Amino acid sequence: MPKNRVTYIVYALVLLFSWPLPAQDPDYIVGKLVDAKTEDPVVFANIRIKDRALGVITNEDGSFRIPLRYREYGDIIEISSMGYRTKEIPIANLEEGALNLIRLHPDAIMLEEAIVKAKGKRKKYSARTIVKMAIEAIEENYPSSSFSTVGYYRDYQWKNDNYINLNEAILEVFDQGFDQEDFRTSEVQLFDTEMNTDFQRDTLASQKYDYRTKTKVIDKAYLENYDGNEFTNLRIHDAIRNFNVYSYDFVGNLKDDFLENHKFSKNEETYLADEVLYVIDGQGQKPGFSAYTKLYISKTDYAIHKLEYTLYDNSIKNTKRIKNKHSHKRKMIFDVVTEYKRLKDKMYLSYISFHNSFRLNLPPIFTMTDVELALSKGYFGLKFNRPLDELSAKIQNNYAIIFKGTQWEVGKVEVFQDSVKVYPNLKDGTLAEAMREIDIAVKKRTFSNELLDIQVKSIKDFEGNSVNVPRVENYQQFREFFVQRVKLDTRAPFDVEFMDKRKPMFKDQSIERPEDYQEYWMNTPLQEKMN
Repeated sequence: MPKNRVTYIVYALVLLFSWPLPAQDPDYIVGKLVDAKTEDPVVFANIRIKDRALGVITNEDGSFRIPLRYREYGDIIEISSMGYRTKEIPIANLEEGALNLIRLHPDAIMLEEAIVKAKGKRKKYSARTIVKMAIEAIEENYPSSSFSTVGYYRDYQWKNDNYINLNEAILEVFDQGFDQEDFRTSEVQLFDTEMNTDFQRDTLASQKYDYRTKTKVIDKAYLENYDGNEFTNLRIHDAIRNFNVYSYDFVGNLKDDFLENHKFSKNEETYLADEVLYVIDGQGQKPGFSAYTKLYISKTDYAIHKLEYTLYDNSIKNTKRIKNKHSHKRKMIFDVVTEYKRLKDKMYLSYISFHNSFRLNLPPIFTMTDVELALSKGYFGLKFNRPLDELSAKIQNNYAIIFKGTQWEVGKVEVFQDSVKVYPNLKDGTLAEAMREIDIAVKKRTFSNELLDIQVKSIKDFEGNSVNVPRVENYQQFREFFVQRVKLDTRAPFDVEFMDKRKPMFKDQSIERPEDYQEYWMNTPLQEKMN
């Protein structure tokens, strides 16, 4: 091996194990790719059925599933991913009714061979120049003629290590080419949609983003709803496909803004199959925000194989207070990963994954619900919606009784299961006169908080919820599309009702199934905690 060469570690397939699988996928062969040393999942790897131009992408947990019929056909799967050696496995070797664990281990041979082949007399370019050349080459490296991509779409939320509100679809995108505006000219045909009830549903988390009432928001960011169409929201975040229009913050218009908004540096090279790729890191800064990007660019024709992009809020730490993939604890606003694959002499989408955090601002769990004026007995009865924590409820300073702008001293508090009696410490005549004035105002319907205002604070219920404190729930949102087949020279049919891009995907949309519909499938994730 030549000296002074940094070799990027890649992997070869060596081990295959399996264990029983819960009865979730009786019609599928289920597998999972993991690293042999770290046990980490191999995410977004290509699992292709050889000679069928058909396949899936592994999930966040490294899992995938393939219909049993392909095992019966005697088919072979090809496993490939950036920086990994392509491998083949007969589907017949994978067990039915079991989770087939495919372990991968390091092998540094392939990259070295690929670098030697690509070396030649190629000039050395700066990272910025490589990115500039890649952007300028988009019109040459990506299709300008019509084509379609058939694939598996899903969106879901992630909270407490569980999938929530998993929605799935099989669809076909008819694209007129990269020289046409995607949103205006592309059409989508829905083959099938499913709101998966095998996974937890949460109606509050599934609602639209609401920046007016701030019930559901992305902190310091705005995501256009397009009247709720999930796939449209995802597709506009493909900065490569939308290279000549505005895509998302910091990236802006990839063709005109990307270079100006970032500084770039070279990383260690990697490869895909026998093609060597530059790895370029980039960073962008604006007041209060930081952005990180990574591009994988062909050394042969400067085609962008993969674009990763993450935006952080510099002022907030993430909820788990642990370091993220960029080695700091800032809160992630959104993360986009887009990968393209070469087919003949052009690049076509392999997958896109858009991930953002959002916040639900919910009403308090524990509230004061009613006030009783016990005029003859000299107390105010306060009713709550949940049983009280006695220790916090009996503290006198947790109550404030304000009459005509003057706060009364609290003399005594009696605590019951879900109510308290609060006795003001006043002279009998003063209290009686105030009580009569309050009673008259109530009867005349002129009562207001300016006359009497009762405030409670720091009181907890039996489960520790503080009174009148709104709840804030943090979620992770994912929208993803994984291409299963690319059809070249394909135009949108005239006799099909396409998806309405301005309506939610999973409500009142037309379903149009072609003759080859049964060849595609939903790569539903495992119902277990994601690694």
